[in-house]
Amino acid sequence: MSKQGEFENVSRSSAPLYGERKLLVCGYPAAAHQELLAFLKYIGLDNIPVVFASDKDIDRPLMDLMALPDRNGIGDDSTLNRAIILSGLAEKEVHTMIGGYRQAGGTEQLWAVLTPISESWPLRQLLEELAAEHQAVKQRKQASDSNSEPS
Repeated sequence: MSKQGEFENVSRSSAPLYGERKLLVCGYPAAAHQELLAFLKYIGLDNIPVVFASDKDIDRPLMDLMALPDRNGIGDDSTLNRAIILSGLAEKEVHTMIGGYRQAGGTEQLWAVLTPISESWPLRQLLEELAAEHQAVKQRKQASDSNSEPS
């Protein structure tokens, strides 16, 4: 995302994205935490610190959550929207992670990259923005699919 309501694609360079290298994981039940860590190891990205957000974190600014230590929140259930917010990864790592996740048949979830604008947002605001964008994309796809069906 570049500014509120505007989403951009990530290229495939080695350039690091904004922020400290970290993943903020939302909406995962405690039982799925180790599965995600095993997945990161499988795709060779297990050197990335991971913070697991729980329901009590919903109104905390992203910058505060990203400052938490590696594995903070592990074992805490979360009923938030399922999402991973990526910070400081190389663009090609973002593609490795998302592509690997989809290839592995992971549960549908939202994805975001931390930006200078979004880092001051409470987690709730980012998850709401992501959910709205996801819904809009689904509606555009459904409209496109229905327009391309033979009559």
